[in-house]
Amino acid sequence: MNTVASLWPDLGRFWTVANALSLTRLVVVVPLAVLLWQDGPLEWLLGLALVAIVTDWVDGRVARWTRTVSEWGKVIDPVADKVAAVLTVSVLAFRPAEPQLPLWFFGLVLGRDALILAGGVLIARRSGKILMSAWAGKAATLWLALTVLSIILKADPPILNVCLWMATGLFVFSFGLYVVRYVRAVRSPSAGTGPDAPASDDAVGQPSPPSADRSTALEASRP
Repeated sequence: MNTVASLWPDLGRFWTVANALSLTRLVVVVPLAVLLWQDGPLEWLLGLALVAIVTDWVDGRVARWTRTVSEWGKVIDPVADKVAAVLTVSVLAFRPAEPQLPLWFFGLVLGRDALILAGGVLIARRSGKILMSAWAGKAATLWLALTVLSIILKADPPILNVCLWMATGLFVFSFGLYVVRYVRAVRSPSAGTGPDAPASDDAVGQPSPPSADRSTALEASRP
């Protein structure tokens, strides 16, 4: 148990309303992916997609409104986003029905999310910090959801292309933000230990500065 605790920080309370909403998204995306592969009924596709989108939009707000923001939520929410993104993009890239997503977009989403998850685990093990999702990552997820909706509704190619390229740009931009945040998080535990770090309170027993010695001598010489 001590070994496990040393490898992963204590994430606190698990069962909250916000976390339940994030878990709902994880559950809903499985039948959604199956129906996307089969090009299933429109009403079911729209219903499941809207549940996934609404839970993604609501869970963080519910956590803040109810003051139940938790470390578990910082893990479950982005993991649910990434599972939903990778699963739906994989299905839409390889399904036999049209329209399909291009393979380069599938590779972009898969590679980005795998690197972000790996970086998050590394930071959690080294510093005990769970980094929250960046706003650009949430924006990229939103545009991916719009891309999926445009495919479900069989939108005209120009509309699908706008959604696709907006999602692509935000995925790339958000990945850059995550890289910057991870580099800062890796460096922060060692801050204050370098040669330029400020003096600490441990410097006990060091000689007093000359001004302090003069002040003491003046006090002793007074009648």
